[in-house]
Amino acid sequence: MSRGRSGLGRAACAVALGVWMVALRAHAAAGAAPAAATTGDAITGSRRTAIVIAAERVSPAVVSVSVVQTRVVRSDPFGGMLHDEFWDRFYPPTEFRERIPGLGSGFLVGEDGTILTNDHVVRNAEQITVTLSDGRQLPATIIGESATYDLAVLKVAGAKLTAAPLGDSDKLVVGEWAIAIGNPFGFLLNDTQPTVTAGVISAFHRDVKSDATERGIYKNMIQTDAAINPGNSGGPLVNGDGDVIGINTFIFTQSGGSLGIGFAIPINLARRVLDEIRTYGRVRAAWPGMQVQPITPYVAQRLGLADAKGLIVSGVDPAGPAAKAGVKVGDRLREVNGRAIVTVDDAQRGIYGAAVGDKLALALERGGKRVEATLTLIEAPREGQ
Repeated sequence: MSRGRSGLGRAACAVALGVWMVALRAHAAAGAAPAAATTGDAITGSRRTAIVIAAERVSPAVVSVSVVQTRVVRSDPFGGMLHDEFWDRFYPPTEFRERIPGLGSGFLVGEDGTILTNDHVVRNAEQITVTLSDGRQLPATIIGESATYDLAVLKVAGAKLTAAPLGDSDKLVVGEWAIAIGNPFGFLLNDTQPTVTAGVISAFHRDVKSDATERGIYKNMIQTDAAINPGNSGGPLVNGDGDVIGINTFIFTQSGGSLGIGFAIPINLARRVLDEIRTYGRVRAAWPGMQVQPITPYVAQRLGLADAKGLIVSGVDPAGPAAKAGVKVGDRLREVNGRAIVTVDDAQRGIYGAAVGDKLALALERGGKRVEATLTLIEAPREGQ
């Protein structure tokens, strides 16, 4: 009887131990599940960086801009080797018109279908087609452009259009995030999703010499190392908050690809151009009403100047702002808005981006004495006025 009870006791203990182990495992599993979920949430959260959030905010507004241009092509039957009057008379070069496709980027700045892009993307275009991020293709028209600032404003008609939020390019900090969004090599891709590349603001207020690009002078540019490739021109440069702070425009490259030296037009300048076009249908050219020329050693000697620095006022329009401010022919221009003036390029830099109604504070030298004058820019006389 005691042996039976002993066996039953051992069996009961074994059952109890098994139940306890099962309960322990269940408790451990129940406790581990929230921990695993928490870890997964942490990984997901760590991946949603400022770059991801900024790209999600702006990408729906980014568009691809396809253009068709016609250019005249000259074909020499001798490849230029026998180019003289005799051969040109009997074997003249042939000319034909060729339709050339082009591609760039842009972004919506209004739910009414207003788009900002670079002027060089759409210049002389006979046909413009905009492809939205959702795949819709819409015909576009140019409502205004400025070759001076390399900016163009397009318009499309469509519903449910998303505009990109615009930031303040005057508040940039060197080293902050810079995200370039656009459609590089768009002809090679089979979808409409924009490409996102990231870097930092490398510098700002960059002035690019006229011989460094094919399109002339660029001033006050934003420099970034975010990859900007062919087809990115006209697309937005975005900060870590998801606000557009520039328009990707060109790169320095030897191979045609990105070397990490890209430049964007500040959005504050683009906003001024946009407002001008929306209000007046064009960008009004600001006019100071005077002409200047460099002071050469010969001019300095004739005028009795001690050095050849600065510019000399060579002409003043009697009805212009300069005349009303008291500027006279022969005055030596020393400063514009506090910026020292040594060359014509310095003077252009001092008034670059200035609009009609802006004031220029001039520091002049007249008869060896400093003279200050303030003039208000007006619209330059238009042809036929």
